[in-house]
Parts: sequence; structure tokens; C-alpha cells
Amino acid sequence: MAEENFTVLTEFILLGLTDRAELKIVLFVLFLGIYAITLVGNLGMIVLIHITPKLHTPMYFFLSSLSFVDACYSSAIAPKMLVNLLAAKGTISFFACMIQHLCFGVFVTTEGFLLSVMAYDRYVAIVNPLLYTVAMSKRKCVGLVTLSWICGLINSLIHTISLGRLSFCRLNVVSHFFCDIPSLLKLSCSDTSMNELLLLIFSGIIAMATFLIVIISYMFIVLAILRIRSASGRQKAFSTCASHLTAVTIFYGTLSFSYIQPSSQYSVEQEKVVSVFYTLVIPMLNPLIYSLRNKEVKDAAKRAIELKHSSC
Repeated sequence: MAEENFTVLTEFILLGLTDRAELKIVLFVLFLGIYAITLVGNLGMIVLIHITPKLHTPMYFFLSSLSFVDACYSSAIAPKMLVNLLAAKGTISFFACMIQHLCFGVFVTTEGFLLSVMAYDRYVAIVNPLLYTVAMSKRKCVGLVTLSWICGLINSLIHTISLGRLSFCRLNVVSHFFCDIPSLLKLSCSDTSMNELLLLIFSGIIAMATFLIVIISYMFIVLAILRIRSASGRQKAFSTCASHLTAVTIFYGTLSFSYIQPSSQYSVEQEKVVSVFYTLVIPMLNPLIYSLRNKEVKDAAKRAIELKHSSC
């Protein structure tokens, strides 16, 4: 009898953000616009940094890496979400769900490590400006970015493999718009206590370690800025950190609210709203934050536009 009731699932149904048809059209247009701005903004930032010799510095190398990650991790979620908003029933195969979870985990973890690396870069630039080019050599910059990707891959593989070992018997309706691990754990007919523990431990350790690097870096940065005698010097030093500090606050604030909390306090509707912010809005905001608050990026963008107009 038990064998008759056991069914191996081959696909999940993603409920999405709403089941109201009129709202789905509005959300499709809204999120399509956000996704388009995300791709144009981040890919444009990468191209701008590449074609502007003045921006060939460690700071902008890390920013171009961050832009690439933002474009990727938004792309891991947005296309399927947009398709399901127009579909009668939003489905995703079990394999595609695991791939989406793996990719999203890699990109979002890598972003956290890159933000901490960028904080360290600002610390070296402000505290030891004379040794900046030596301390942040091209080889070291490439190594830090590579290490960030490796850590992201390892973390995501651990959760994806542990998730793939679970059994999903009958329930296949995911109360979310993508394959988020807390929502999937609720559907499993296996014991998920180990998965929840791994999620809490790894998410907690990674978030605390990367955020601690940011905090310590900025403690030394603030002390160094306070030692600068001229007001203009202090303002210039702080302006180089303002964009990064804004991006860090938004990123860690939303993710810590979403993942570093007991499962008993987990609210699906609350999580959906927060998830929209960190999967779609943050990748769109980052290039805007760095371009609007960074004089060098704005000047490079103006020169690129002027050069394009003059060539036409």
C-alpha cells in the first residue's frame, strides 16, 4: 500500500507572487522593465570599465566583477519568473529546479564575498594609499575574485546536493516564484533537520565572516579619514566608500532578514516580497548606485556618449 502511495515527482508548480490574471500582466511588464534595466546597467558598466583606461584600477575591476555577478544572478531567476507570469500554470522540472537553486546560490554567495573584497580594497586605498598599487596587484585582484567564486560554488553545491538527496512524494506546489530552499524543504517527506542546520550554519558563517570583514575594514577607514586634516580630503575619501557602503547595507539587510532566522518565524508572503528585492531590485540598483554617486564613472559615461555622438 505504501508503494502505491509513493510517487517520485518530476516537476514542481511555482505559485508565483499572485494568482490574479490582471495583476500578472502588470507584474510581467514591471519585472520585464526591471530585468532589462538590470542587464543594460550591469553589462553597460562592464563595457564602460573595459573601454576606459582611467578605470583600469583594482576598485573598478572588482566593480566589473560585481556587475557580472548581478547580471548572472538576476538571470537565474527573472526569465523563468517572467515566463510563468504569462503561463496558465507555472511549472519547472525537478532538474531545472536544482539547477536554478545551484546557480542562484553560487551567484548570491559570490556577491557577498565580492562586497567584502571591495571593502578590503577601499581599506587599502585609504589607509595605505602609497602602497595601494603594490598591495592590490593584478594577480592578487584576480585571486580574490576567483576565491569568491570558489567559495560561492562550494556553498551552493553543499546545499544543492543535500537538497537533491531528499524525497518529494506528493506535494509539488512551491509557494514561491523560484526554487528557494526554505520553500522546497517544506514539501519534502524526508527529515529536513540536517538541511535546515546546514542552511543556518553556512549562511550564518558566510554572512558573519563577510560582514565582519566589511565592518573591520570600515572601522580602519573611518579612523584614517578622521586623521585627514582638510575637509575636502575627508569628503573625497568618504565619497569613494559611499556607494559601496550603500550596496552593502541593502544586500546584507535583505538577505539576513530572509535566511538567518528560525524556520518557525518563516513567513511565505513576507519572504516573497523580500525575495523580489534581493533577486531583481538589488541587481538593478547596484550599477545605478555606483554610477550616480561616482564622479569617475559619470565622467567616463559622458565621454563615451559624446564619442558615440561625434562618430555618428
